[in-house]
Amino acid sequence: MSDDAFATATAAIIAAGRRLDHFGWVPATAGNISVRLPDGTLAITRSGGHKGFLQPEGVIRVDLAGRPLRPGDRPSAETGLHCGIYRRFPDAGAVLHGHSVPVTVLSRAGTEAIRLEGYELLKAFPGLPTHAAAVTLPIFDNAQDIPHLQSVVEDRWAAMAEIPPGYLIRGHGIYVWGADMPAALMRLEALEFMLACEMETRRR
Repeated sequence: MSDDAFATATAAIIAAGRRLDHFGWVPATAGNISVRLPDGTLAITRSGGHKGFLQPEGVIRVDLAGRPLRPGDRPSAETGLHCGIYRRFPDAGAVLHGHSVPVTVLSRAGTEAIRLEGYELLKAFPGLPTHAAAVTLPIFDNAQDIPHLQSVVEDRWAAMAEIPPGYLIRGHGIYVWGADMPAALMRLEALEFMLACEMETRRR
């Protein structure tokens, strides 16, 4: 893999971190961001640090098992969830994980999923050309055992007729992915808008 490819991925991750920070979706050390590199390895944010103030040294490389490729680098504990998405979806080129207020609040409601229906922004997702559609976002119980959590996610994917545009971890955050960073960002922004609307509707 060329240094240019890693530099390009790092720049995309830094820009995404600043955008997520602008919306308040990655407070403190929350969230993580990754990009699949041409050689199949990943560029991903280092453990800790504020994603709105990322510098190039805040992005490292790991293999598809989440192992750092340079001694001393420490990836996020949730790197395994990024790796699981890339393994399951060969077309995924970027993964975003944020901790917004709507995601955190709605995921704590005790349900197994959130259904989003009738929103104009559903058209942001491939295969949904009209607002007269619906998507279901599964919610998984939070766990510190990331391999186990990833296995639970994979079991749910296997049982679903259609793969959702993302998923929530209860009281924690959201994971989305896309073919590249712009696609992942569009998906996250669309979901965050609809989830904010859901929260406001339920509050009223």
